[in-house]
Parts: sequence; structure tokens; C-alpha cells
Amino acid sequence: MASSQRAAVYRGATVEDLDPPSALSVRPTDSISIALRSAYERDYTHLTVVSEDTRALLGYLSIPRLKQLLKDGSVKESDVVQQAMHKFNRKGKVYQVITMNTPLEELETFFDRGNDENGAGDFAVVTDENRRFVLGVATKGDLEEFVKRRPG
Repeated sequence: MASSQRAAVYRGATVEDLDPPSALSVRPTDSISIALRSAYERDYTHLTVVSEDTRALLGYLSIPRLKQLLKDGSVKESDVVQQAMHKFNRKGKVYQVITMNTPLEELETFFDRGNDENGAGDFAVVTDENRRFVLGVATKGDLEEFVKRRPG
């Protein structure tokens, strides 16, 4: 979809209009069983992983991928999150900051070009402008639901 068509669909809406749920964060040293339980209790498909000391965003845990790793025997529920998390690559790739003020057409573009084997194109971590605080998580499904609810 062209940029002007996307803008017409979203009509100035931003990530804030999606009302994204708060991010659920785990630490790299938490057990996988704790992360799974937390995700199931809140029906989340992705958890952010933050540093124990600084609460800096280190990466994420994809629950569908984690289920596959458990099934394959690559990890056990007693293992720590660090063994199954996807770490953000901070070198060589420009990190696109997604904030509550990001226009939805930019979020859609982010999803369209971000797909990888770890599901990274299916969700976005919403932070403040300086990437100091994780404010929430927006998913591709949230965006699709927004379009369905939006009167034509």
C-alpha cells in the first residue's frame, strides 16, 4: 500500500490510539517457566527482556518460538530466559524508535519490513523518545483490529 493510501486509512491516528497494553518484562535470569506463566496469565505472545540492574531493554521472548524450542528440547522450563530470548542487535542496524506518537502508517511500514524467523515483524516495543522506558507493546493484530473498528 502506498504511503498516501496508508495515511488515508489511519487519518492521523498514532500508536496511542491503539491503546497498547503495558509491556510485561522479565529478566534474563528468570526461569522460562516463570516467563511462560506470566505470558499465559495475560495472554501475551511477546515479553520484553530487561536488564536486572538498569532495566534497559535487552531483547524479547517470543512465546510461539519458545514453545517450539521447548518441544524440540532445545531448552527446558527450568532454564533461564537468556537461553531462549532474542537479543536486540545494536550494531549495524538502525533501531527504529516506536513511541506513543508514532503515526500508524509508520507502524504498518515497520511491520511490513520487519518480519524475520523470530516474529520480530509481528510486534513493536513502544518506548519513550529516548528509549529509556518500555511503555507497551503493539502488535500487528492490534493494528488490524484498529482498522476493522475504524468507521470507513
